[in-house]
Amino acid sequence: MERFLQYLFDGLSTGSVYSLLALGLVIIYRGTGHLNFAQGEMALFSTYIVYQCGEWGLPIGIALVIGIAVGFALGAVTEVTLVRPIAKKSPFAVFIVTLGLFQGLNWLDGAIWGDQLLPNSAVSKQKTFPTLFPSKDSDFVSIFGAAWRLKYLGVLVVVLVLTGLLFLVFNKTRLGLAMRAVASNAESAKLVGIPTNRILMISWGMASAIGALGGVVFAGINSNVNLGLMFTVFIYSSAAATLGGFDSPGGAVLAGLSIGVIESMAAGYVKNWIGQELKLGVALVIIVGVLLVKPSGLFGTAKVERV
Repeated sequence: MERFLQYLFDGLSTGSVYSLLALGLVIIYRGTGHLNFAQGEMALFSTYIVYQCGEWGLPIGIALVIGIAVGFALGAVTEVTLVRPIAKKSPFAVFIVTLGLFQGLNWLDGAIWGDQLLPNSAVSKQKTFPTLFPSKDSDFVSIFGAAWRLKYLGVLVVVLVLTGLLFLVFNKTRLGLAMRAVASNAESAKLVGIPTNRILMISWGMASAIGALGGVVFAGINSNVNLGLMFTVFIYSSAAATLGGFDSPGGAVLAGLSIGVIESMAAGYVKNWIGQELKLGVALVIIVGVLLVKPSGLFGTAKVERV
């Protein structure tokens, strides 16, 4: 029982980070109908901003607010300057643009900061990346002998609260309804008076801001930030959004948590065959199986097209 709970807690901890980035992907899709393959690198850029604020001596709370604001601005500017003009000519070209942005932001991070936050680096004043939650060895909750560290539990609480807020935004506010209308049919939304350009900009800004939060908490868990920090996380997050449904924030969160638990259980119970290197394959096999049965995802809405 203790072993099972430990694997469960570990899986929920890592799955919480996947869920945060998956929420960003869902917001962009629900608000614009596009997929942002640069989501992870946009989050990484904001995380480096938070690191830089720490180098200047700012507390982590203030640095986080600045990082989220920079993330929102980065997403909004990306939509206005890159995505919007490209999408008018070719929706598929947005995919190529976000891939190019992925490469460009990673290069920019390296050009500005390099790998100076690798462990034991002598360049950085901060020996470890600060965490938002208690992270001492004694800061954990013991449940039936299994330890759940408060910094992991804090991330899960953030994800659940954020999911609830997004549910209210999408279903109970004019902004959320406008985002859904624009994603469904931008031309019709414009005809009924919805400011589609502003909605598209806000959607990208919100998604990037949530990604910034995800990058900061993940860097805090790992105690460092480097150029490859968000690559694997983005793959898992994309899988979570696909599995849960790109139009379902709650589905993306549940899928992210499930993927975290699946990979933790697989690596723990059958580590002689799977281990850490192949645990991603287990999750992907399950995802492919689900999508073969329900392509819209477990909680996504199937689209009906007239022919």
